[in-house]
Amino acid sequence: MLKRFIISSVILTGFWFVLSGQTDTNTMVKYTPDFQFNEGIFINFEQVKQNRPIPRSRIATSIAYDDPDFYERLFESKKIAYFNNIGAKEEVPAKNIWGYARNGILYININEDFYRITIIGSICHFVANITTYNTAYGNPYSYPYYGYYNYYNTYGYTPSYASTEMRQYILDFKTGRVLEYTVESVKVLLMTDPELHDEFARLSKKKQKQLKFLYIRKFNERNPLYFPKN
Repeated sequence: MLKRFIISSVILTGFWFVLSGQTDTNTMVKYTPDFQFNEGIFINFEQVKQNRPIPRSRIATSIAYDDPDFYERLFESKKIAYFNNIGAKEEVPAKNIWGYARNGILYININEDFYRITIIGSICHFVANITTYNTAYGNPYSYPYYGYYNYYNTYGYTPSYASTEMRQYILDFKTGRVLEYTVESVKVLLMTDPELHDEFARLSKKKQKQLKFLYIRKFNERNPLYFPKN
């Protein structure tokens, strides 16, 4: 009798774990390419996960809400003012805004510029332009013996110059972490799916580099993204 009770308890417990691990489709909706993010600005990543931005109508600004360049003009300001859920006015530095959604598309703030997240999933992918600053040290054309007089070097000052390059990034939709699109970063994010991670880890380094995107797609298919229903 005791043995039968224990077996029944184990079966019921296992059944409970299966149920608890499932997504409640009554309150959540699975992400598909047809999914639309709600229009507005996201103060933080938690608002993104909940798909609950600050709508345009609650942003305190003189910019017309139907202005096609609304967000571009809005982020020219140093601070963004808005009315919270209880009607109190708050301010947040524009540089601290996580991003915004326009026409159902999600944009992320990277170094105070906003970039469209082109691939949405449990692992997202996007491209951003990054400005780097380099010194003129090592540039042969900046020194006198190449026929170019460097005014700054007479005072022991090495000038710098800026260059912009396009970089790829991935976003972990569970934590909000943004990582560079490298083999090591992909490995880290695949760890939550041990079977897929081990499969990727067994590939040669050359294959890992070539198949990064394929494994991100596999991960997203095996670990779909869900949002609360509106």
